[in-house]
Order: sequence, then structure tokens, then C-alpha cells
Amino acid sequence: MEDKACCHQKNTPRSEELQADLQKRLNRAIGQLNGVKAMIEDNRYCGDVLTQLAAAESAVHRVSALLLQDHLETCVVEQIQKGNVEVVDEVMQLLQKFSR
Repeated sequence: MEDKACCHQKNTPRSEELQADLQKRLNRAIGQLNGVKAMIEDNRYCGDVLTQLAAAESAVHRVSALLLQDHLETCVVEQIQKGNVEVVDEVMQLLQKFSR
């Protein structure tokens, strides 16, 4: 059996403040989703469940927006400064994913 090379994982250093904020927001979203799961198990009113789902979705969307902003301000700027303008294509693909 032939050994296959492991794919390369990119790393992005983030400030402690951003890390803490992202973790807090993700934990809140996880808590909201666990609440939604319990509401469904308890056959709670659909409108209440949908309201909680909207709150969880909003929390996840905010995490995405913060990460995208950090990506633009750090990784993308660095790549453009190095002459790699192809990174703009990556940004466009990311923007398409999050603008749905």
C-alpha cells in the first residue's frame, strides 16, 4: 500500500481578544442550538422554535462576518502585498458563500 502525503493545513494567528470573542459567540450559538433541539423534543410551538433558530443563525452569521473581516485585514492584505492578486478570486468565492 502506498503512503499518501497528508494535505497541508493553513494556520492563521489571531489575537487573544478575537479568539475569546469568537469562542464566546460560538458557545452562545451552540447553547441556542441545544435549546432548539430541546424545544423540538418537547414539541414546543413552531414560532418559538423558529425564533430561536433565527437567533442561532444570526450568531453564526456574526462569527462568519468577524472572521471574514479579519481574513481581509490580515491574510488577504498580506497576499496582495506579496503580489498574489489571485487571492481576490478566493475572497469573491467566500463572499458568494456568505451572501446567500
